[in-house]
Amino acid sequence: MKIIFAGTPHFAASALEALLKEHQVAAVLTQPDRPSGRGMQLTASPVKLLALAHGIPVLQPESLKTEQAQSDIKALDADVMVVAAYGLILPKAVLELPRLGCLNIHASLLPRWRGAAPIQRAILAGDTETGITIMQMDVGLDTGDILLTRRCTIDAHDNAQTLHDKLAALGAASIVEALRADNVLTPVAQDNDAACYAAKLLKGEALIDWTQDAVQIERAVRAYNPFPVCQAKFNDVVLKLWQAEACDAMSGHPGEVLAVDKSGITVACGRGALKLQMLQRPGGKSQPAVQFLQAMPVRAGDNFQVH
Repeated sequence: MKIIFAGTPHFAASALEALLKEHQVAAVLTQPDRPSGRGMQLTASPVKLLALAHGIPVLQPESLKTEQAQSDIKALDADVMVVAAYGLILPKAVLELPRLGCLNIHASLLPRWRGAAPIQRAILAGDTETGITIMQMDVGLDTGDILLTRRCTIDAHDNAQTLHDKLAALGAASIVEALRADNVLTPVAQDNDAACYAAKLLKGEALIDWTQDAVQIERAVRAYNPFPVCQAKFNDVVLKLWQAEACDAMSGHPGEVLAVDKSGITVACGRGALKLQMLQRPGGKSQPAVQFLQAMPVRAGDNFQVH
């Protein structure tokens, strides 16, 4: 099958790598190179790097709404376009160009968590299960017919990175399965009444509010790892929190340090308490609490600033 692949980050690169083993990829669409790192050097996406390594033509339009972009795609005469975390809106004209339309690899069990951040929103909500949906794309936001779903457990210690990696592998296997010639897929319309929206992540939402329930804060620590990473203020220093554990209720006001030992720093929340296990100072590296405390002493009775 002749495929156009549209994607940008590592999640998409996993799918492209799997497709290359079974299909002809005529071209890759990916986001333009972006400044990245401390030096803000223009950096190619993981999908572009993989495509170039395999000698596949790469197209990087700023928009798919232009006549030039649509003409370039039409000229490829593809059977299908596979889309995974591409980052650009596909207008109706583009959706109709491939013979079999455009298929999306979405990291949730649609219609739950339509939108930009399904992995993080699932963890934040306390979901115990998510998965991959292969969807026939339409002009709506993740509203197309479902062709195939595969489920994945969200473990109690999964963060956004570990869950991403599981779903990337599952997504790669799912799209290969969906495109096999002997696999007849029956489109199933989504139940729009059951839909919920996975809004894009904002850095501001990662600032910890100690008046919240400890369980909810612990979910946030996992959901925002590795981006944007939960933050808390201690003596006017902004610390990053990479790992934490919710504890049974202990008396204290929100933000109060209740206990300090080698296993972590226990902080009172609006309900329950949170043991901070991996922390990072400005300019430093993420460290277990026992190492962090050697550089920044924290004692019972101290207070984190309440958001």
